[in-house]
Amino acid sequence: MGEVTGKSVLLTGGLGSLGRAQAARLIAEGAAVTILERPDIEDGPARAEALGAAFLPCDLNDLSRAQDIVAGAGAFDILINNAALIINRPYEKFSLDEYEDQVRVNSSAAYALTTVCAEHMKAQNWGRVINFTSVTLKGIIDGYVPYIASKGAMLGLTVSLARELGRHGITVNAVAPGAVVSEAEARVFGDAAGAYSDWVLEQQCIKTRIQPEDVAELVGFLASPRASLITGQNILIDGGWQGGKAPGT
Repeated sequence: MGEVTGKSVLLTGGLGSLGRAQAARLIAEGAAVTILERPDIEDGPARAEALGAAFLPCDLNDLSRAQDIVAGAGAFDILINNAALIINRPYEKFSLDEYEDQVRVNSSAAYALTTVCAEHMKAQNWGRVINFTSVTLKGIIDGYVPYIASKGAMLGLTVSLARELGRHGITVNAVAPGAVVSEAEARVFGDAAGAYSDWVLEQQCIKTRIQPEDVAELVGFLASPRASLITGQNILIDGGWQGGKAPGT
């Protein structure tokens, strides 16, 4: 039997590189995983089915509607707030609506879904909430002000919810990945991906690129009974990042 056999998991943003690795890890440990993704994502149901997961179409831009959808989908023992919207441009070029969009999807959604999922967790005196922050909170890159601000809000949410929910046997932690090899990285950097990868390794103490499966291992541990006394933490998985700002920033 796996470490989370019989547990139900709601994983937001589960069809990206990081999400797929987490789904595979938790399914291998016996969990029933439901992936929450945008209704318009291409071949979403089929891609989730290929992983062995259920698919829940939901737009996190409408948080009240998202709460209703999740409440109607059943009870979840483990909530993983992995979904994120990230855009790069100088801070003064973002409109207020664009700023609020990133805060809504990247952190407010975690609050909205936790309020729904925590009711079942409290009733059984057991639960896991796993949020995602980022190594960018170290101030290493320009052009991501709304994204980094949203991750700061997620950190505050993690610490405060850990206090509120701990008395009900629920742990709340955050995972802060460094530069993870992903489809998004390849798409953003294109022909410069090799140079970017070299720069990343210069910043890390450990000279190995972080893979989605590495992050999934940490998520799997936090979801397991082994992490029952770990809560309110922001756990970096960044290869020991000690470098400065990205080139040209």
